[in-house]
Amino acid sequence: MMLGLLILVIASSFLTNAFALQLSTDRNVYSEGQPLLVYGQALPNEPLIIRLFAPDGTIAQFNQISADNTGAFSHILIRWPNATSTYSYGTYSVEAIATKEQGTSQTINVKFLANSSLTQVPQQPIVLVSVFAPQNAAINQTFRVFIQVTSDGLLVAGNPSVVLRSSHVHMPDGSVVDLSDSLKTLHQGLFYVDFTPTQEGTYIFHITATSKGTIANGSVATLVLKQDIAGISNQILKLNSVLGSTSKELDRLKSEIQGFGTVLNSSQQSISQANENLNKSVTKMSDSVTNIDQASTQLNSLFLPVVALIAIIIALQITILARRR
Repeated sequence: MMLGLLILVIASSFLTNAFALQLSTDRNVYSEGQPLLVYGQALPNEPLIIRLFAPDGTIAQFNQISADNTGAFSHILIRWPNATSTYSYGTYSVEAIATKEQGTSQTINVKFLANSSLTQVPQQPIVLVSVFAPQNAAINQTFRVFIQVTSDGLLVAGNPSVVLRSSHVHMPDGSVVDLSDSLKTLHQGLFYVDFTPTQEGTYIFHITATSKGTIANGSVATLVLKQDIAGISNQILKLNSVLGSTSKELDRLKSEIQGFGTVLNSSQQSISQANENLNKSVTKMSDSVTNIDQASTQLNSLFLPVVALIAIIIALQITILARRR
């Protein structure tokens, strides 16, 4: 019984000493020129790794120190320089890693601002998620969704399966599809996922980002139809092309009709002229017949006396012959 109690006390003491890492900073808000003092407690003579993470998740400072024989440590990690693109204003994370305590670590968030007197500034970083997706898409047509993650205005680096590990999409039928394994990195803080819809309806992409213990959410909706706007536009372009060809054919037909009208007018004029000429000819022929009739009448008036004279002459000759006999 006493042996078991002794083992329990020794084990409790071991656990207490095995994870003795404690981390603190001398203040929460810093400005240019002020030192960042890191101090705390670890195991005696334990090597420690102290890292400073910038708002975008990159390592801005890296130091290795050792605790003293009592386990205490203190170290000026950085004297804040003038704000630049490398050290911009925002929320930084100080991390201490105990090398003898199975990689146990502790993290503290601090602010780097233009004025360190603003002690009421919240220590949590401001994480924002922006999601960009097409408003319309078509079934079985792959489209790309872009995601941007910022912390205090700076792009956040990291593995998308970690930074965006809870991201998913709500399907039109109510089911949920996890996206964490499909997300890829385009650039620091910029991620994307290629998605192929198989149902008609509204898809809601819900993106969850985690940075320095702060969670941010962003959502966007895409309406999936049987055919996307591009396909409809192509059909409209084809229709416009057909209408253009039809318009050209109509213009050509109109031109031909106008030409036919000209020919028809010319033919009508020719027929009218021929009719007029025919009327003139008929009139002339009628005049000729009249003249012939008049000539025949005159001829008859001349011919009848001659015939009568011949008849008289013949009668006289017959009489003379009869008397001679």
